[in-house]
Order: sequence, then C-alpha cells, then structure tokens
Amino acid sequence: MAAQLVKPNPQDPRLTERVVGIDEQGGRVEASVVVERPLTLFLNGQEIVTMMTVGDYPEYLAVGYLANQNMLLPDDDIVEVEHDDDLEVVVVRTSRQTDYEAKLRKKTLTSGCAQGTVFGDLMESFEDVALNRDAVLRTSWLYALTKEINTMPSLYLTAGAIHGCVLCEQDRPLLYMEDVGRHNAVDKIAGYIRLNGIRTDDKIFYTTGRLTSEMVIKTVHMGIPILVSRSGFTAWGVDLARQAGLTLIGRARGHRFLALAGQERIEFDAEPQGGKRTATSEDAA
Repeated sequence: MAAQLVKPNPQDPRLTERVVGIDEQGGRVEASVVVERPLTLFLNGQEIVTMMTVGDYPEYLAVGYLANQNMLLPDDDIVEVEHDDDLEVVVVRTSRQTDYEAKLRKKTLTSGCAQGTVFGDLMESFEDVALNRDAVLRTSWLYALTKEINTMPSLYLTAGAIHGCVLCEQDRPLLYMEDVGRHNAVDKIAGYIRLNGIRTDDKIFYTTGRLTSEMVIKTVHMGIPILVSRSGFTAWGVDLARQAGLTLIGRARGHRFLALAGQERIEFDAEPQGGKRTATSEDAA
C-alpha cells in the first residue's frame, strides 16, 4: 500500500448543500452544510441499527460497524454486501447465520441508545489482542502526516461539522474517511480493512476526534498499534491504551504533541521546529 487509496471528495454534490443565511453584520451569505441521512443496517435477516451518516461508502460503514461491534467474527465469511440507496438500507449477508436479538434487547435496556456499544463483548476481544511491539512512529512522520491531513481538501474544510479518520503508513495517508459521527468514520476504515485484507500491525491511525475509551477499543480491535489525534484524551481512554500497549498521542498540532501511553514506540528523529537530530541514549531513557 504505497499510494493513497481513498480520500475525501468535497466536490460530491450528495454530501453538502448550499444554504442561505446572514452573517454577524446582517449580510446575506451562502454556506455549505453537510448532509446527513439515515442508513438502516441489516445483518442477514436481522435489523441491527439505523445510523445517521453522510451516505458515502455505506458498504464499508456497514461491515466496519459489525466488525467493531464484534457481530462479525474474524472467520465469518461475508458472501454479499448490498446497498439500496432509495430504501436507505444496507444488508450484510454471511454464510453463517447470525442471531443477535437477545444481545440487542440487552443493549436497548442498558443504554437506550441505538448507537450504544455492547461493551462486554468488545472488552472480551479487546483483552485478547496483542499489538505489534516492534511498530514505530518517527516524529518526522508525525509532523508530515499532521500537515498533509490538515491541508488536504476535505468536507471538514468545505463545510465543517464533520469528523475524519485516516489510516496511515509511515508518513503517508492511505485511507481518509469522514462522517458526521467520529465512530462512523472509524467504522468505514474498519470495513475497508476487512473487505480488502489490509495489514494493520504496522499502521498509524489518525482521528480528529477525542481519544475516548471507545476510540481506543476500536483501534485495538483493528490491530493498529498507534493512535493519534489533534484533540485531547479521556482518563479511561488513557488507562485502556496503557492496558493494551497502544501508543496514544493527542493534541498533535503542527510540531507539538502529547504522548500518554506507549511512548517506547516513538523515535525522535526530528526536532519540534523541523531540524533533524541524531538519537542519543537520553532518548531511550
């Protein structure tokens, strides 16, 4: 994977609308706003959830959601992913029949939220994942990534009100997905990884959203050893990252960042202002 495979398309007319309003001086203005639409997900014959999404890459979103919720197991054979744009439905079919009625009833009773996580099931798989201890993150890669991602044409720069997630290899963005919910963006990347057999143990995951417990769990579940955000942390997110051996970096803006877990993977090969330097024994201490 050397070239970028998927990137935002802010010119797609389905994803934004022009809306007329006024500015702080009362002047008439037109603004681009992100479109959100419902997408109902079925796994075989079972309705799972209705998500609000911008509507691009529904097949990846569906598969990634199911994989990250542990409803699709690693050895499940996906035989078809069918999207009907008119009905706003996506159906994932597997060779093994599934039944999640009891799990879904439990989720509704405990959280009352269609997007809530079946936390116990996720934690079971979370604790079984062994992340690649030999993966590294060079500071020169991090600085290059944050600059390229933050200046790349995107829905965020066009209309705002959206989250982005990027799968990266060294200093190169590979998959860049956006959506109105940060977890939708994560799930689109998880779906692409699952459907295309992408190796993840040497990758870096970048998100514009907060480093919460669920963001950490999903990154670990995908087998990615390094998670970076321009936003901040939650205490539980940090605790889980340390438990899993995940490198967790937040507040990554320009040449500044804060690492609160997995610091041993970081190689300081560039000064914060861009000057190269040679690693010393103090760096490893």
